[in-house]
Amino acid sequence: MNAYRQSPFANLTPVVKNLLIVNFIFFLAFKLFDPSDTLGPVTKLFGSFYFDSPLFKPWQLVTYMFMHGGFEHILFNMFALFSFGPILEYNMGPKKFLNFYFICGIGAVICQMAVQAIEVHNLIGTFTIPSPNLDQSYFQAAGPQYQKLYDMYHGPLVGASGAIFGLLVAFGMLYPNLELMILFIPVPVKAKYIIPVYILIEISLGFGQFAGDNVAHFAHLGGALFGFILVKAWKLKSPGNFY
Repeated sequence: MNAYRQSPFANLTPVVKNLLIVNFIFFLAFKLFDPSDTLGPVTKLFGSFYFDSPLFKPWQLVTYMFMHGGFEHILFNMFALFSFGPILEYNMGPKKFLNFYFICGIGAVICQMAVQAIEVHNLIGTFTIPSPNLDQSYFQAAGPQYQKLYDMYHGPLVGASGAIFGLLVAFGMLYPNLELMILFIPVPVKAKYIIPVYILIEISLGFGQFAGDNVAHFAHLGGALFGFILVKAWKLKSPGNFY
């Protein structure tokens, strides 16, 4: 038996490695400085908020994708980045891969804000409110629909999921016949089958608006859409001998 075992991180590409490091640094800051039951200073500063919210800052369009709400959230996203990122970085090259990642992430938050803008307009007839600094008691007194409005103005969007969905779509388009092992499915499934299923689930959950679901499904779909557009626009191809 060979005593030498290669580290699972040995083949990590530089951009993927640095993205993993930065994400876990942000998560450590979140756990250290943000109380679990309140909107803490790290989330207020780096999470993304609706563009009319008093908490919105332009840099949040980038920093939000390094923020995560819990261990399951960051582990799922980073496992996906670890699994699919290196092969895509090898394909695109470090610079283009980094641009791809950030464009998908920014596209995701823009799509989420667009959906929020439609919801705000449906509630009050405009895309903004005169006094977004008003506290929660005002919104509660105005009725249940305004509680939803308060939640949209003060609820942060966090996570790399939009960028990750962009990577998933790119992977499915560039390596459609590569077989993947999926949790709870005992046999490998080709990427060209499993990735569309993920997208259909997100569409269903996004439009379903099920009670208690606080996942930003339209951000996921936005990231997937931008991933699809970039693969087509940049004319990305998989290596001819890759199956």
